[in-house]
Amino acid sequence: MTGPDPKPPAIPRDRLMAETRLTALRARMTEAEAAYYQHDDPIISDADYDALRAEVLAIEDRFPDLVTADSPSQTVGAAPAGGFAKVTHAQAMLSLSNAFDDDDVVEFFGRVRRFLSLGEDEPVELTCEPKIDGLSAALTYEDGVFQLGATRGDGAVGENITENLRTLQDVPAHLAGAGFPDVIEVRGEVYMAKADFAAMNDGLAAEGKKVFANPRNAAAGSLRQLDPSITASRPLRFFAYSLGQVSGPVGETHWDLLSRLSDWGFVTNPLNRLCRTAEDVLAFYHDIETRRADLPYDIDGVVYKVNRFDFQSRMGQVSRSPRWAIAHKFPAERAVTVLRDITLQVGRTGALTPVANLEPVTVGGVVVSRATLHNEDELGRKDIRAGDTVVIQRAGDVIPQVVEVLADRRPADSAAFVFPDACPVCGSPAIRPEGEAVRRCTGDLVCEAQVVERLKHFVSRDALDIDGFGARNIEQFFGYGWLARPGDVFRLGAQSAEIAGLEGWGETSAANLQAAIEARREIPLDRLLFGLGIRQVGQTTARLLARQFETAAALFEQFERIADGDMVAEAELLDIDGIGPGVVEDIAR
Repeated sequence: MTGPDPKPPAIPRDRLMAETRLTALRARMTEAEAAYYQHDDPIISDADYDALRAEVLAIEDRFPDLVTADSPSQTVGAAPAGGFAKVTHAQAMLSLSNAFDDDDVVEFFGRVRRFLSLGEDEPVELTCEPKIDGLSAALTYEDGVFQLGATRGDGAVGENITENLRTLQDVPAHLAGAGFPDVIEVRGEVYMAKADFAAMNDGLAAEGKKVFANPRNAAAGSLRQLDPSITASRPLRFFAYSLGQVSGPVGETHWDLLSRLSDWGFVTNPLNRLCRTAEDVLAFYHDIETRRADLPYDIDGVVYKVNRFDFQSRMGQVSRSPRWAIAHKFPAERAVTVLRDITLQVGRTGALTPVANLEPVTVGGVVVSRATLHNEDELGRKDIRAGDTVVIQRAGDVIPQVVEVLADRRPADSAAFVFPDACPVCGSPAIRPEGEAVRRCTGDLVCEAQVVERLKHFVSRDALDIDGFGARNIEQFFGYGWLARPGDVFRLGAQSAEIAGLEGWGETSAANLQAAIEARREIPLDRLLFGLGIRQVGQTTARLLARQFETAAALFEQFERIADGDMVAEAELLDIDGIGPGVVEDIAR
């Protein structure tokens, strides 16, 4: 089942309110882009990100003077992370505008005709290409020899991953055939097939290592390894789909280019099609949508490109996307199942999140048995109850959520869920501060659930990123009394013998874990700060603070002054662009 995309909320008419809302939206988008592009670990769904961007564009359209150079509407992706040399793209790697329904595609056809001043009887050829859900890469060849490989990064600057790309079977070391320019940059998508992803995850799980959430994360994480031998051990593939900089002509149409790329030794998607009408384009889209689950790789839409290069040149681009191409996104996949019961999950900040425990159902090829219900208000607004028959979707094809209750199937004896006034784990009062959507446990470090979740966060991929140290290990070691505070992670060496004796471990595994921990004794300050799990100190805020204070000693001295009620220290923190009173309050707490 599929459903329509949510419409953006009403746009503020007051300029001050619009500016305030825009600041919050931009901060959320920047954090989401960093998680997706830099850390290969999305924190929101594609649909939610698209909704944020649509709201930003609507506000900026009403108040053009609020547009800034660093607005997500003017940029692509996120700045490259550390660890790899930076590469400036000779030709920017742009993103694509989105179409969410058939009407958007028909409108795109109309815009193309109007821009090119074409008559209704003049054909507009479009190439239609499945949108592979992976990681974009640019491969530069000189005299037919592969010389440089880079990620998209923020569109202007990417990361040099040449040696990693050399390990991919679909990346030719030398171009085949003839007729290619002296310098040519081939762009495409690095991905992992579904079957290969499943087999790799099985292997990682058998070795006690962290598994990847989905093929896209697996592809991105495997490609951005500092050790090329790790990349070489991962089953990565590459589809070529376009060019960047070139030193000479490559034909007159994109369709011809795809054929030439194949001749030169690249793999292009055999499902690509050339269409001449909106009806043909939409027929292709809906055909691919019905076949999506059976394809050997994940796709999240179809990309349409104006075929003729001279038309592309005339149409040009806007700030972050070409006018001559558009991505027609798939709606999130949905399914119907029964909600068995509702339980509460206590997070690292004490937030009580309701979780739906479901009759297992397959959505998009994945068996789903749990889904988030977000918060108390959302639960009440949708009136979700145990025993209900519900419609669920994997938002962005990753995060399961309940989108609708089929009220006509509700059991006669059903009862509304009542949020408790006490934490279900530690019994401490659970309160909902005025103006907040979340009820929180006040137990703090008394609450075992909060302690465990903070420890998991501390060693997570975006914080310390300790290889082979997963959530189950944290729970196990906490249960044995070996972990209680973040600093205890670095004292686990004292338990090496006990760890080695645990089922599934052994001396080698214990030694590897200790080596991985020791390797993370020195990490960037922003990672350490983010890992501490302070409320409202996400990755973006952590980077702002790290840039300002540079050392952990200086930063924590500032924190201590704030905790002691030093108003000057608070003011100094508030002077940092992007730091608000809420952040200061949580730091003081």
